[in-house]
Amino acid sequence: MKTRIITAIVALAVFLPFVIYGGLPFELLSMLLAAIALYEILVMTKQKLVSVNGIITLVLTLTVAAPSRFLEWLEDYDITQNEIIFVCMALLLSYTVFSKNRYHFDQVGIGILAAFYTGIGFHYLAETRNAGLEYVIFALLIVWMTDTMAYFVGRSLGKHKLAPNVSPNKTVEGFVGGIVFAVLIAGGYYFYMDLPGEILVIILIIIVLSIFGQLGDLVESALKRYYGVKDSGKLLPGHGGVLDRFDNLLFVLPLLLPLLHILQIL
Repeated sequence: MKTRIITAIVALAVFLPFVIYGGLPFELLSMLLAAIALYEILVMTKQKLVSVNGIITLVLTLTVAAPSRFLEWLEDYDITQNEIIFVCMALLLSYTVFSKNRYHFDQVGIGILAAFYTGIGFHYLAETRNAGLEYVIFALLIVWMTDTMAYFVGRSLGKHKLAPNVSPNKTVEGFVGGIVFAVLIAGGYYFYMDLPGEILVIILIIIVLSIFGQLGDLVESALKRYYGVKDSGKLLPGHGGVLDRFDNLLFVLPLLLPLLHILQIL
């Protein structure tokens, strides 16, 4: 527990200044986190980052993770992001031909999915910060309150297992409790900050994001269980890796801004 607390304090001391300052430093940090999360998945699945396929997959991940403004220069050459993505995918598939079966189609699928899984999530981390610090805090409150209160409610009231084959300690009661407290705390923050939107609409958004955040947690748990690892990495002692800390946000952030735009709140 002492190690977890110390790590959490140090991580917040490093991460929060980037969040508050925003701009280019935070955008670069988001891309770095995407690269680290990709590395964790590749290691988990017995692939190497420092390899032909690893480098191509990294380029694909960074292309997906890059903030929109980073790719504006492509317009000068009539190149689109999708074309770069296709070239990376084509190169990965082509490498299966020349690798003498050391690299095969299943690994291509893992690499491409990992690139989009991590890249899209961290792309929206940067884009959400560019939309405003208040929206990043809103997303963090949803995730943190859902995660924390799901744990405490589950420990005190939990009787019905949520997904015993994936995460034996999670309960239906904790799942619901996390949503309730996310609505109370994140909803309270949203309206205290006088952000736009009707109260019922914002509550609905929080419920949806809270559910998806918990799904993100379960997905990563299923991934680790399948590959027989306890943590995605060792970067954060007592907390695991980047993927362990951002698994909820990777499911929440790609939905937050689109939902706010669709409902014409932003």
